[in-house]
Amino acid sequence: MIFKKVVFNLLLFLSFALHAQENFKEKKADTLEVKTKEQLHFNKKQLIIPAVLITYGVVGLDSDFLKAINAEVKEEVKENIDHKLTIDDFSQYVPAASLYGLSALGVKGKNNIRDKTIILATSYLIMGLTVEGLKKITHVERPDGSSFNSFPSGHTATAFMGAELMYQEYKEVSPWYGIAGYVVAAGTGGFRMYNNRHWLTDVVAGAGIGILSAKAAYWLYPTVNGLFSSKKHKNRKSAFLPYYDGKQMGFGFVSSF
Repeated sequence: MIFKKVVFNLLLFLSFALHAQENFKEKKADTLEVKTKEQLHFNKKQLIIPAVLITYGVVGLDSDFLKAINAEVKEEVKENIDHKLTIDDFSQYVPAASLYGLSALGVKGKNNIRDKTIILATSYLIMGLTVEGLKKITHVERPDGSSFNSFPSGHTATAFMGAELMYQEYKEVSPWYGIAGYVVAAGTGGFRMYNNRHWLTDVVAGAGIGILSAKAAYWLYPTVNGLFSSKKHKNRKSAFLPYYDGKQMGFGFVSSF
């Protein structure tokens, strides 16, 4: 089936992308602190994968050829749907939640809980604003005809954002954590098409936006962290609780002195 081939090829592409990133990573530093700074450094090569994915989705808005592929995938999906599965409503959050789950299990990543939360919150903000902005601008009808906010897929963007965060946090421990996150993310995108909620171009663009949002959060981390690291407040403990459900976005903030 074409639908299965599409999902398989997406998984294959993302696995290759992860190994490509692994080959381009910088040399290991002597300390975790130095290593973190190096990995936050902007690198044009890091833009290639998300740029290709986003470009595919944007071009698909006006390309008859890509629209035909969208329609073909939709027909393949319709022929094989027995009933809708809502697993994607939950799986979109699994990669990001795993950042805290792995910490609870004692698996040490690149950053501590506080820094992970700052990076996650920044990622959500960038991703949410981008997704919602594009939905309002493009006004693309969903495959099921329920609304005109199909492009890009917020669920997919959320899942791939979390997957990229997992990869960045734990690639020094094992690349398989990131690969697992990407498999869940790809599955989330697949189910968005299976449930007739998104076109293929929506899902591909959402994946690119999610990956790029996570990378941007790491690039911006030194600046954002500086806002909460003044000596005057060095004993303050803070936590950010990001919230985004595809329609609304917000943050909770808790601070103790």
